[in-house]
Amino acid sequence: MFKTAAPDLDEQALISQAQSGDRPAFSELVRRHRQGVVNVVYRMCADVSLAEEAAQEAFIRTWQNLQRYNPHFAFRSWLYRIALNVALDTLRSEQQTRSLADLPLDEHPQAPDSSDPEVALERKERATQVRQAVLALPPASRAVLILREYEGMSYHEISTALDIPVGTVMSRLNYARSQVRLALSEGVLVV
Repeated sequence: MFKTAAPDLDEQALISQAQSGDRPAFSELVRRHRQGVVNVVYRMCADVSLAEEAAQEAFIRTWQNLQRYNPHFAFRSWLYRIALNVALDTLRSEQQTRSLADLPLDEHPQAPDSSDPEVALERKERATQVRQAVLALPPASRAVLILREYEGMSYHEISTALDIPVGTVMSRLNYARSQVRLALSEGVLVV
């Protein structure tokens, strides 16, 4: 019989329990990180159903490889590395059948719209332009931008998550930001 994970357990205790086969402890880890994983994967592939499937696969891979987790690194970074790898695998298989331009730009939950319909429409159009500009980035640059700007990860956390030097994180982020700025300023968004 498995123990039930107490909600106040710290993350390392949950990880340790999950590594011992405690499924409720792993379920609590999934509950804590699910939305972040779905968000990262969604921003990589721009399709809610693909993001949900890829997030599920990421958690399956996490469970299968939990014994390999090194507690000297942040669990979130390790988990996001797995999620990004799944997202990239998903993108590769999807791109064999259709291009990113064919993917729907599903509405991702955002802040409530203004009561002014014109302002709300402008915000929606701008959000669509930003999503298209991000999707137009090469996957490696897109991953760095998503982790930094949307997930608020530090350069070091991104470096750990992607297993790349901090300098590479900085250069990819600089490139991604400049490409998004350029796409938005030109108004030309080729995906």
